[in-house]
Formats: sequence, C-alpha cells, structure tokens
Amino acid sequence: MLFLIAEWLGFEGVFNLIRYQTFRAGATLITALLIGLVIGPRFINLLRVRQGKGQPIREDGPQTHLAKVGTPTMGGLMILVALSLSLLLWMDLRNPLVWACLAVTVGFGLIGFLDDYDKVSKASHKGVSGKVRLLLEFIVAGAASWLIVSQINTDLYVPFFSDLTIPLGPFYYLFAATVIVGFGNAVNLTDGLDGLAIMPVIIAAGTFALIAYLVGRVDYSEYLGIPHVPGAGELAIFCAAIMGAGLAFLWFNAPPAAVFMGDTGSLALGGALGAVAVASHHEIVLLIVGGLFVVETASVIIQVFWFKRTGKRVFRMAPIHHHFEQLGWSESKVVIRFWIISIVLAMAGLATLKLR
Repeated sequence: MLFLIAEWLGFEGVFNLIRYQTFRAGATLITALLIGLVIGPRFINLLRVRQGKGQPIREDGPQTHLAKVGTPTMGGLMILVALSLSLLLWMDLRNPLVWACLAVTVGFGLIGFLDDYDKVSKASHKGVSGKVRLLLEFIVAGAASWLIVSQINTDLYVPFFSDLTIPLGPFYYLFAATVIVGFGNAVNLTDGLDGLAIMPVIIAAGTFALIAYLVGRVDYSEYLGIPHVPGAGELAIFCAAIMGAGLAFLWFNAPPAAVFMGDTGSLALGGALGAVAVASHHEIVLLIVGGLFVVETASVIIQVFWFKRTGKRVFRMAPIHHHFEQLGWSESKVVIRFWIISIVLAMAGLATLKLR
C-alpha cells in the first residue's frame, strides 16, 4: 500500500526510500516483529481461555513433554496476522508472485487451523484425516502454482551448473505443487520441540530473501549465472515478513513455550517457503537450505517403512529430534544443535549461487 502511495507522489523526498526493495524488506521485518510482540500477550491469553486444556500431548511421546499440558496452540494465527499486515503495508500490491505465496500461506494456515481446532475440541492428537488435508493442500498449492507459472517458465534449474535446466513442461505444475505441499508437511513434522521449527524457518527465509533479491535483478542474475525472474525481488519483502513474524513468535515460544504454533503455523510457514522456492526457481536449493526439515521427514518415512516390513525401529522415536531426546539429550540441546545445523545448511545453499 505504501509503495503505491509513494509512487503516486512521485517518490519525492523521504518517499524515495520506499522505491528500494532492500529498505522495504527491512521495514517489513521490523513492522511484523512489532505487530507480533504487541498482539502476542493478549492473543496467548485469549487462546488459553478458549482452549482450556490446550494442545493434546501424546502419552506415547517423551515423558518430559507431559509437563507441557495446558499450553495453548494455534499460535500460528499470531504469525499470520503479523506477516499479512506488514506485507500488505510494504509490498507492491501489483506483484502476482507475492500474492501467490501469500495465498499459499493463508490457505495452508486455514487448513492447519481446522486440524488444530479438531484436535483441541476433541482433546485428541489425531485431527483432520490425512487424506482430506492433503487434498486441500494440493488444491491450494495447485492454484498457486498455476499463478506462479504464468509469470515464469516450466524449466527446473539445477544448482552448481550454469544454464543447466530440465524442461518439465506441463509436469512442472505437479512438481511445483508437490514441492509446496511437501515442504509444508516437512516443517509440520519438525515442529515438536519449543523453538525447534521456527528458528530454522527464519534462517531459511533470510536465505531466500537474499536469493529472491538476486534472482529479481538482471545484473546480479547474469553475473552469478542464476535464472532471472522479473518481479522476484518483491519476494525478499515476503521473506522479511516471515522473519519478523517468526522472531516475534519465538519470543513467546522460547523454552518453556507460552504457546505452540500448531499446524496453523507450521503448515503455513512450510508452504510459504516452498512457494518462494518455486517462484524464485530455486526448488533444489530449498532441499539444501531446508535440509533439516528434509531429514526430519525422511526419518519418519524410514521409521514407518522399516517397522511395517520388519516390526523393528531404526530410530528410538521419530521424527529424529525425539530420537536424540531418547538418547538423553535435553530439549534445549537438541534445539540449539539443530539451529546450528540449519545455519550451516543455509550457508551451503548460498554457496550454490557462486559454485557454478
């Protein structure tokens, strides 16, 4: 909104700053952070009153988690409010790529909200049927993929090589939707400890803010040998909104958590990262930057597959963060060490921009 106002005023005086995506990205981050910090306390109190017993805790999970009984969930709503308001304030409202990513974020957030509501209202950890949830996710992701592809081509760009692409043609729509849905659920599986999921999301968002800005610039993309996507620079502002809203949520989610993000937040944030990766043509790089989420998901798949075939477990408990808890690691140690891994993976992902 402010961008259109500044443009109408001819970017005169102080309004000239709004012309620059880097300034608006920083302003968006700060705005989302402040909104989240302001609404956080009242929002958490409201959730606590409405939910009563809070998020159901699995009795077959780590016994230390039973102390978290009564902690409210659906904190992802706070993230969505801070993210959306700050983004609408600072983004270029004419950019279809940002609208597509925002649609995925809100759409996946709504699906997650329905799942959280079902869990809280029935005092059960089962929630909405997995098949129903996946169907809804693919509908949202498919619509967003159609909008994104209308602005970009259908080639899959391979990192580490200059100008190496795989033309997927119409299959790219399915591929793009799968990336968005897959990453939404990957973040959802990772969200099991206080602060575990949100910080890697913030790190990944910061990484893709830089990637999106470079991809949106013709000069930088040509120099680095990466695909140029007109308008992708605005996605840096979208990623900054994720970072700001995520930092505000972490303020309240730091151990011991006052609120859980729930599927409302984890599905929304994971889907958002997937959508940004598709819109910036860096889907494979997302697997590197978000490698922690990939490993968490793989641990669940391996555990289920191997247990069904042999009746034995590969890990003491899946997802893998629970395995380390069962080995005797404290929750804070698991979280901080996983944060470190996320930082290293983010640096590896950025290295692909130059190693071509």
